[in-house]
Amino acid sequence: MTAASAPPRPVPETAAPQDARRSRPRLPFSPWHLALAPLALLFALPLLWLLLSSVMSDAQINRFPPALWPSHIDLSGYRYVLGNAMFPRWFLNSLIVSAATVASNLVFGALGGYAFARMRFAGSRLLLVTMLATMAIPFQLTMIPTFLVMKRLGLIDTLGALIVPSLVTPFAVFLLRQFFLSLPRELEEAAWIDGCSRLRMLWSVVLPLSRPALSTVAVLTFLTTWNDLTWPLIAINHDTHYTLQLGLTTFQGLHHTKWSAVMAGNVITVLPVLLAFLAAQKSFIQSITSSGLKG
Repeated sequence: MTAASAPPRPVPETAAPQDARRSRPRLPFSPWHLALAPLALLFALPLLWLLLSSVMSDAQINRFPPALWPSHIDLSGYRYVLGNAMFPRWFLNSLIVSAATVASNLVFGALGGYAFARMRFAGSRLLLVTMLATMAIPFQLTMIPTFLVMKRLGLIDTLGALIVPSLVTPFAVFLLRQFFLSLPRELEEAAWIDGCSRLRMLWSVVLPLSRPALSTVAVLTFLTTWNDLTWPLIAINHDTHYTLQLGLTTFQGLHHTKWSAVMAGNVITVLPVLLAFLAAQKSFIQSITSSGLKG
């Protein structure tokens, strides 16, 4: 039989499914996004409602049934808030308290977390467990003792009363400890051979590799401090020391509430937190995935 008269070879049966898979159109995004996008929209609805309400008049906000969309843009709420002489002072107070708390938690949290992660001393495990157990104690049980301590120190009705109780938190120490445990010891051993001290290793070797964890601690601490209302309500009496959250309560009266000003003030209050989270979002996710799996 010659080559010209040879029968054609049969096509393998597996070729057709492979070609079908190649020709099947692919989505430009993960299929999970089809479920996550509506969920994200659901969580964004309160922020959208807050933004729309801030550009409504009090009559539109108080109308029943409520208006879902402003008939016209009304900036009277923003003018009322920004025209309040104390509002810039409240903003500055919140910024000072939040910045001081974030800085102290990064410093003391890094020192404490590194000590628990790399140094072994008598009672270290017991001290760590005791520190973590304090996270289960509700603030309502500690606010009176904290108030008495701040009063003994003479810090009541000052910004120091808002800063000192939050100089370091167990969460910051624990999160940084977990991240430090995920770092290879060989890097520190090489620095130790070169003559570095413990503090020098922490500053020059460990902390540059711990930016995701430090960003997470900074964002969460800033979020907690910026939005705190209960403790400033107890520790601060004079309006010159009010924080933003405490100052916004003055817009709500017993018989009348200027809701447009409340909504506008909340929009201005939310913006720094939202920007801080968006700026550190990638580091935040990286820190959670790398520090939460190793004990």
